[in-house]
Amino acid sequence: MKKYNHWRLEPNTDHILWLYFDRKNASVNTINQEVMEELSDILDTIESTKEYEGVVIASAKKHGFVAGADISQFGQFKNIEEAINLLRKGQLIFDRIENLKIATVALIDGFCLGGGLELALACRYRVAEDGPKTRLGLPEVKLGIHPGWGGTVRLPRLIGAPNAFNMILSGHTISGKAAAKLGIVDVSVPKRHLVTAANYYALQSAKPRIITKMNQVINNKLSRTLLSTYLRKKLHEKVSPEHYPAPFQVIDNWEQLGVNGTEPMVKEAQTCGKLFFSETSENLVRVFFLQERLKSLGKESRFEAKHVHVVGAGTMGGDIAAWCALQGMRVTLQDREAKFIAPAIKRAYALFKDKLKEPYLVQKAMDRLVPDIEGFGIPHADIIIEAIFENLAAKQALFKELETQAKPNAILATNTSSIPLDDINSVMQTPERLVGIHFFNPVPKMLLVEIVSGAHTAANVTENAIAFTRKIDRLPLPVKSLPGFLVNRVLMPYLLESVTLLDEGIPMTVIDKAMVDFGMPMGPIALADAVGLDVCLSVATYLGGFLNTTVPPRLTALINQGKLGRKTGEGFYKYTKAGKQIKPKVEEYGKPLTDISDRLVLRMLDQSFACLRDGVVADADLLDAGMIFGTGFAPFRGGPMRYAKTRGVHELFELFVRLQQERHEKTDELIEWELI
Repeated sequence: MKKYNHWRLEPNTDHILWLYFDRKNASVNTINQEVMEELSDILDTIESTKEYEGVVIASAKKHGFVAGADISQFGQFKNIEEAINLLRKGQLIFDRIENLKIATVALIDGFCLGGGLELALACRYRVAEDGPKTRLGLPEVKLGIHPGWGGTVRLPRLIGAPNAFNMILSGHTISGKAAAKLGIVDVSVPKRHLVTAANYYALQSAKPRIITKMNQVINNKLSRTLLSTYLRKKLHEKVSPEHYPAPFQVIDNWEQLGVNGTEPMVKEAQTCGKLFFSETSENLVRVFFLQERLKSLGKESRFEAKHVHVVGAGTMGGDIAAWCALQGMRVTLQDREAKFIAPAIKRAYALFKDKLKEPYLVQKAMDRLVPDIEGFGIPHADIIIEAIFENLAAKQALFKELETQAKPNAILATNTSSIPLDDINSVMQTPERLVGIHFFNPVPKMLLVEIVSGAHTAANVTENAIAFTRKIDRLPLPVKSLPGFLVNRVLMPYLLESVTLLDEGIPMTVIDKAMVDFGMPMGPIALADAVGLDVCLSVATYLGGFLNTTVPPRLTALINQGKLGRKTGEGFYKYTKAGKQIKPKVEEYGKPLTDISDRLVLRMLDQSFACLRDGVVADADLLDAGMIFGTGFAPFRGGPMRYAKTRGVHELFELFVRLQQERHEKTDELIEWELI
């Protein structure tokens, strides 16, 4: 039997051909042109022989089925025509799998994403592992494109447009069990039963897929027109077609051509091929590789944290503890009294229930999270994370005590959001042990964690902190310990400027709309409420001397009234008991919203360039990654530095100087922005 670089063929005694995907020199399976060419050659053999009664396609890797297409090839297309042709070739190869006379089965164990799911959809049957690591999805919209190997046609044909577009338009992934309920896979079973299930389906007689009458009705022309109108409306509430054209293109294609015949496939290839060359896709692909860069950090470290001790059970400390327990670690959570820990345990239970679903898994996670008023966990912990209030003296006192109780090789970490480490560790006997591990709120949703190194922090301590961050499935960003580090240093002048605009008479709804239109996930006024106005004031006050900024009187006034934002039910906006913003009507504003967004973004850019000059991060790419994953800075723009390059650094600098002069601010200390 012929040997291939990326595939291994193993017939069994039941005349079933097991076709193992094992991409050469790669830890996970991704699909590139050579992989597809070999698959085409294998199909020639299968089509020309009657030796096999069924084919099972499985992964030979330790982890996952197929992660999708090889994204590194996206930038190698010479032009749109070449991209369309390669997509169409891939579709035709998958069509051949679909049209085989013998049964074909995709055995899915672990991630099955993008082109991997499109390959599975071309098979007659799919069996999936039912554990938490198995995830299926079509996340191409997160790269600024849409599925191009038949996914926008086969999935709505199989399970109906509403369920299919719920996945395709969002890029969300689902579990094997959820996929079985939707009908994407035929069965979801424990790992030990996967081979048996695959063999069973491979020996089934060749029968066409059964498409429900409801799905047939939904896919007719009238239904497509009605549903498309609704889908566009819902999509418009979340994203703009100008910023994210791909999901809107999926709806357009389906409305025009449906899911039957070859026309929808050809159209899918054409529109996907064009999207590869959009600015949105180019930036989102760049963001993907920035994320991969952060994921690659800390691999040299052998540090393994089995026991985490968290001091401070407030919102941040409690949620850090819960997240670590969710990731399988034993966690002890300390605070002064049980009444301070109880709310954190309650939030942890809600998190576990949402993420784990199964009651026995929820209970296991709860068992790993232990309230610890006396601090009995300190001498046993591999890493101790301080998450008390932002007060230098309090933090100094705590670490002076912790270093005498902790194991010699335990990491001592602070979750401070702005205080330089060298101020905290000045009272420690071993200042080299202190590192910053700065999470962002809400912890379960924010991917970025700043790993802060002071002048005395040992290199191996920093590396171990990075490794710990990856272990809990977060993205570590190494930063230098200067006030505010990266994210808060860039973000705070932006938030303060938005309050200044408010003081100048611009309605807060208009300010927020301007930045949402720019591409931010929420406006700066709403963000300040979400962070907590007291937290904003604390950070702003601490950074004030360093950045030469002043605190707007309105911010102080609200805090004095006890209006701290979402957590108290009122800040700039009002909130329901569940914490949902009561949205007022957006007021009229006669000037371009870009005047507002320019002014606010320029504040961020000014501090971004300053951070590069000061060496807060190593380079512009890391700065962009930090702002995208730490603040939600419009991903389709590629980050502040990418945005500045695209629009023109010198043009933006001149605009910034003019705005400063109009406000009668000093400009003699301005240094022209430079890309470092």
